[in-house]
Amino acid sequence: MKKLTATGWWLTLGVLGFVPATGVAQGQPGNDNTGFGTTSAEFLLLGAGARGTALGGAFAAIATDVSSLYYNPAGAALMEHPALMIGTYDYLADTRYSWGGVAFPFSGGSRTIGIQLGTFGFKDQPIYTEEQPNGTGATYSVAETFVGLTLAQQFSDRFSAGITGKYIDDRLGTVSGSAFAVDFGTNFHASLNNHPIKFSFVLANIGSNLSYSGTGLQNGVARTPIDDPNGDVPTLPDQSNLRTKDFGLPTTFRVGLAYDLITGDNNHLTMLGDFNQPNSNTPGFVFGGEWMSQRLGGSNFGFALRSSYSYTGANNISPSAASPTALNDEENLQGLAFGGGLMYAGAESGFNLSLDYAYKYLGILGPTNFFSFTLGW
Repeated sequence: MKKLTATGWWLTLGVLGFVPATGVAQGQPGNDNTGFGTTSAEFLLLGAGARGTALGGAFAAIATDVSSLYYNPAGAALMEHPALMIGTYDYLADTRYSWGGVAFPFSGGSRTIGIQLGTFGFKDQPIYTEEQPNGTGATYSVAETFVGLTLAQQFSDRFSAGITGKYIDDRLGTVSGSAFAVDFGTNFHASLNNHPIKFSFVLANIGSNLSYSGTGLQNGVARTPIDDPNGDVPTLPDQSNLRTKDFGLPTTFRVGLAYDLITGDNNHLTMLGDFNQPNSNTPGFVFGGEWMSQRLGGSNFGFALRSSYSYTGANNISPSAASPTALNDEENLQGLAFGGGLMYAGAESGFNLSLDYAYKYLGILGPTNFFSFTLGW
């Protein structure tokens, strides 16, 4: 195992420090034109794979597995073998998000093509109205889905780029909408003092607006009565459609930096920093770390430990006078994530397996759990 130099220590401090400083700088008082709550299809931000979730999304710089299809399409170009990943996210209020992807390197490993699918929703929830507070007897469901196709290429031994085209289908009860979007990412990988260092730039969910339609937006309106002294002209109901505003997608720009603080043949410790700017919130940042050990005792097995802290702008609450301490405690834990994984890697065959878990705390909304499984060949 190689020792870290003084330069490496300073760089690591930069990884952890440059993002919060940037976020604070942009949060100075002034005119705030942030479009809070103006985007739809927020399920596009729920991630892919437990590894990325445990790292708080600060994963784009080191994403070189199947989940790179989601986090940074440029990382898919660095895959050496085909692989498949599936994951499920036990999310809030008995909802569930599932993600799956498969990728195939070709052209001697310099290019990769992949496809991914993400779904979120719930079924058969009772409908309550002001007139019928105990329920109408009817139910509604939410089903949100996206499918993406990725092409990535490694242009040199230090630079790769990738692009993903996505179709989004959003079904909310009796209304639905659809949109198209594009993700673009780059990855620059080099070494500093014989320690790997990686930079990434990702622009996600650039696309068309979501325009909704369906029976839920239809309204029966009586026609204006006709002045008929004999009363022979009936007033008939006239079906009309309520007008709705188009909603944009949650476009996000991310800059990531990763540096191997400790590197060796079978062990490494990676520190990560990430700055993100969404179009519906103020800037945020993430910092985290991952310890990975492979070939334990000369075997094909290994493990990984991960943790991170995420700050999301304008997400703070004002504790009530009734229980300020409890709410402050919840707020302080918001953004904390950790997890780990077990791995098996064949020495020469390229066959590998991994099972990963992530725990992420969402403040007063409580904890969430993400499990994912990866198969490579």
